[in-house]
Amino acid sequence: MKEIVVISGKGGTGKTSLTAAFAVLAGSEIVVADCDVDAADMHLLLEPDIRHQETFLSGELAVINQDQCSGCGACAAVCRFGAIPFLNGHYVVDEISCEGCGYCARVCPDEAITNIEQNVGNWFRSEIRTGTTMVHAGLNIGADNSGKLVARVKNEARAVAHENGKEFVLVDGSPGVGCPVVSSLSGAAFAVLVTEPTVSGLHDLKRVHQLVKMFGIPCGCIVNKADLNADVLRQLRTYLAAEGIADLAEIPYDEQFTAAATNGRTIVEWDDNLAGLIRNCWCEIQTHVTTQV
Repeated sequence: MKEIVVISGKGGTGKTSLTAAFAVLAGSEIVVADCDVDAADMHLLLEPDIRHQETFLSGELAVINQDQCSGCGACAAVCRFGAIPFLNGHYVVDEISCEGCGYCARVCPDEAITNIEQNVGNWFRSEIRTGTTMVHAGLNIGADNSGKLVARVKNEARAVAHENGKEFVLVDGSPGVGCPVVSSLSGAAFAVLVTEPTVSGLHDLKRVHQLVKMFGIPCGCIVNKADLNADVLRQLRTYLAAEGIADLAEIPYDEQFTAAATNGRTIVEWDDNLAGLIRNCWCEIQTHVTTQV
């Protein structure tokens, strides 16, 4: 089993639309993992029927037992995050500011503070309309530890793939270069970089490619909305050639992408002309993965 991870240096490049299209083309031969847990939306196109759901606990939050608290203020004095203000005659924990380090509990002479695990979101295992399994998740608003939730989603997807003898796990990774992206790339056999011919698109492609190189992961690039800027497109081509990045496809800007998403369908189910281009791209991706030593 090999993992194909689709990522982008910035949001808005069409990463998820293309990943969902690949999922439809692959049908029941793959397991899908939506690891863009901070803004998960593949479910809008793949219609998951949830078969299993679990709460995801990660990180800790300090809680003060006011009945035991003497109001000495030792906890507030040591909190470097300013997370224990004095309000209405009591020291209380600001849940947004608390980092769960546990220092306040250690210095409390009254043993009035405990740390509890936080519910930061949920993960799901679902059957989707392509006849396969999708593992996906949702991070609670303002919650941290999305990298750990990504790891949980990927591990579950791997287990499903092994159990059912699937050749590939197709991963929709997070945009950017932060912790969720690092977690998305862990264990990948091939990375698909989705970009666009804009100044920010080129800049962020270079950043995310540096991350991929650090992992030693082979990669290819899809230039979406390729006809937006001819000058930047030339710069993109030059960069791909210089770095030895496979040029997987150049997809023109087309409002049919929006029309397809509005109707709950992927572009390969909506527009025959673009479907052929993306089908060829998916075939090339599989070739790159299967021919690796």
